[in-house]
Amino acid sequence: MLGSTHGTLTTDSRRARVIACGEQPAPAVHGRPAATDDLDVSGRPLYAGVPDLDRFFRPESVAVVGASDAEGRPNTGITRQLLSWAERVGARLHPVHPTRQSVFGISCVPSVADLPEQVDLAVLLVSDPLPVIEELAETKVKFAVAFASGFAETGAEGAAAQARLAAAVERSGLRLLGPNTNLNAFEKFRDDLDGPAIALITQSGHQGRPVFTMQELGVRLSHWAPTGNEADLETADFISYFAEQPEVGAIACYVEGLKDGRSFMLAADRAARRGVPVVAVKVGRTETGARTAASHTGKLTGADAVVDAAMRQYGVIRVDGLDELQDTAALLARARPLSADGVVVYSISGGTGAHFSDLATEAGLHLPRLSDAKQAELHQWIPEYLDVANPVDNGGHPVGDWRGRKIIDAILDDPAVGVLICPITGPFPPMSDQLAQDLVDAAEQTDKLVCVVWGSPVGTESAYRDTLLGSSRVATFRTFANCITAVRAHLDHGRFTASYRSPFDEAPRTHSPSFRKAQALMRPGQQLSEHAAKQLLRAYGIRVPREQLVTSAAAAVRAAGLVGYPVVMKASGAQLAHKTELGLVKVGLTSASQVRDAYRELTDIARYEGVSLDGVLVCQMVDPGVEMVVGVTQDDLFGPTVTVGLGGVLVEVLRDTAVRVPPFGEEQARAMLGELRGRALLDGVRGRPPSDLDALVEVVLRVQRMALELDGELAELDINPLMVLPRGQGAVALDAMAVCR
Repeated sequence: MLGSTHGTLTTDSRRARVIACGEQPAPAVHGRPAATDDLDVSGRPLYAGVPDLDRFFRPESVAVVGASDAEGRPNTGITRQLLSWAERVGARLHPVHPTRQSVFGISCVPSVADLPEQVDLAVLLVSDPLPVIEELAETKVKFAVAFASGFAETGAEGAAAQARLAAAVERSGLRLLGPNTNLNAFEKFRDDLDGPAIALITQSGHQGRPVFTMQELGVRLSHWAPTGNEADLETADFISYFAEQPEVGAIACYVEGLKDGRSFMLAADRAARRGVPVVAVKVGRTETGARTAASHTGKLTGADAVVDAAMRQYGVIRVDGLDELQDTAALLARARPLSADGVVVYSISGGTGAHFSDLATEAGLHLPRLSDAKQAELHQWIPEYLDVANPVDNGGHPVGDWRGRKIIDAILDDPAVGVLICPITGPFPPMSDQLAQDLVDAAEQTDKLVCVVWGSPVGTESAYRDTLLGSSRVATFRTFANCITAVRAHLDHGRFTASYRSPFDEAPRTHSPSFRKAQALMRPGQQLSEHAAKQLLRAYGIRVPREQLVTSAAAAVRAAGLVGYPVVMKASGAQLAHKTELGLVKVGLTSASQVRDAYRELTDIARYEGVSLDGVLVCQMVDPGVEMVVGVTQDDLFGPTVTVGLGGVLVEVLRDTAVRVPPFGEEQARAMLGELRGRALLDGVRGRPPSDLDALVEVVLRVQRMALELDGELAELDINPLMVLPRGQGAVALDAMAVCR
C-alpha cells in the first residue's frame, strides 16, 4: 500500500492527529461538503487536512531547551537569534537548562516540566531530542523544532533512530519540524514591502538563501519552512498551510525527497483549487543527484518520471535552477491574471528583438503578428523602414523623448497582447533611463504584464536598482532564459487554473462490479499467464481477441474452427514473459494441419526450454493498427502509476511513454497521448487512417480504475501490444502480463 514504508499515518491515526493538533478539514469546494474522512476505494484520504501552523510561525510563548549564554558555545548564538526573533513576533521566551539559573538575564528552568506556562513552541538545542519529546507530551506543547543531525541522512542506524523519534512524536500529539533542520524559520523578514508574498519551503537551508535575499530586490517573503528530514511535518503540510494564507501569492520549494507521494498530491491539489502557484526545484533527475539527495535528507527521491508527472498533473511548476526558482516565483506571486496570451517583444535593436523572439517562440510562447492597423499606428512614431509586426524595433531614438511612452501604450492597448517584454541588453543613458521609467509608468496603468530583461552584468545602474526594482508592477530579469521560463510558467498556470478540476472530486469511493471478478483471478505473489491476465482485462471491460485455451492438438483444431481462420497460436504459462524470443508464437495459421503442427511445435519448444504451460492459446487474428502499450507499475512514493506509449518492439527501442498517477480524468489521459513523440502515428501517417483515440483513452481510464481498486494486490500490468484500430473500430489487447503482490 502507498506509504507503508515511509511512516505515513494510517487513517485512524491521521484522524486522531487532526483532533489533537487543530488541523482544519478541507472547506467545501465546488459545492461539496467538507469532510476529513472521505476515502477512495483503497481507503486513502481524498482531501488534505490543513495543519494549523499559526502558533508555529507566530507563537505566544517559546521554550528553548538547551539554551546557553556561554561565549563560544554554538547554542549561545542560536539562543541569541531566537531571543531577537521572539521579540519581533511578540513571544515570551523561556530558557530551559538543567544547570543554569538564567540565560541572557532571563530566568531559566531546569526542565520542560518546570515551565511557568504552556508553551506553543519548543526549540530543542540538544543532541538527542527523543527524551525531550516524551517530556513535552505531558506539557501539551503544540510544536517543536529539532536541529540535531545524525538521523536518516546517515544510513540505516540513523533511519531507525528517526523512526523512533517519529513514533514518539505521533504519540505525543505535538508537531515536529526536523530533525536535521536549521534556523531559517526564525529569520528576520522585511515588513516594509507590499504586495503578495513568496512563502518558501526548503529541505536544505542554504538552497533557499537566494530566494530569501530577493527581499533586497523588493520582493516580499512571508514565511520560510526548512523541513529537514521531515520525521513529522513535511513539505506537503506547509504547501497546504501556505495555500490558505491570504498574503501568499506563490509558494517556492526546494525539494530533495518527498516523504509521501499521496500527501504531496493532496497538498498540490489544495493549492491548485485556490489558484496559488507552486514552483519547485526537485533534485534527483539523475542517479547521482538522487543518491546525493538521499544522503542529505535520508528520503526517497522517487522515480523522476513519476515525480514529474505528478507535479504536472497538479500544476506544480518544476524548474531546474535556484535562479529560475526565484525569478519564476517572484513573477507568479505578483503578476495578475492575463486577458490574452499574446507576447510582444519590444526593443531598440533589431538584433536583440530577433534573438529574443527566436528563443521565446522555441519555448512555446505565442508571438502574434500585430494587425496592419496597429503597425500603421506604431509607424506614427517609428520610422517606416523598421519592422513593427512583432518583434517591434523602434530603432533607438524614439525611447529618448515623448514617443517612447506612446509606443508602449499603443502595444499594451492591443487586445491580443497580454505580455510586453523589453530586453535591454546594456545601459545607454540617458535613453535607457527614460525607457525604464516609461515602462514602469505604463505598467502602473495597465493590468497587462510588463517584463524587462536588464542585461548589464554590473547591476548597479540607477535605471535598474532604483527605477525597475523599485516597481512592484514590472517584472525584472537578468537573463533572457529566466524571463522566458517565468512568462511561460505564468501563462501555463493561468490556463491550468482556469480549467482545473480536482481529480479527487471524481475519484471512485466504492468498488465497481469488476472488482470482485478481478479479485477471484488474483494469485498473491505470482505472475499470471497470458490467458489469466486477459481474463483480468475482460473483467474491467477491456476488449481482447476471441480465443480459447487448449491442451491438445485436436482441441486446437476445434478451437480454430470456432475462432475463425486465420489464427494465432501462443504458448500460455504463468512464468512465460518473452514468448516471441523463444519461438512460442505462431502467426497466420490458415488450416487444420498448420494448427496441429503448430501445437506440437509449441509444446515441444516449451518442454525443451523447461517452461511449464497451462495450455496453448488459439487466438483471433486482429487487423493491423497502431501498436501501443498500457501498463501499471508501483512507485515507492506514489503507489500505482499508469503508463501509455508506443508498443510492440518500439517500447524498448524508443521508450516513448507518458506517465500519470491515479486518480486522473479523461483530460489527463488525452494529455498523456499529446506528450508522446510518436503521437502523429495515432493521427494517421502515409495514408493510414486516424486511430480510435476515444477507445485508447477508454482503455487507459479502465486500467486506471483497475490500478486503484487492486492497489495492494496488483504489482504490475503490461498490455503490449494494445492494437488501436482505425477510428470507430476500438482497441484490442493482443497480449497481457500481470504480476500479483
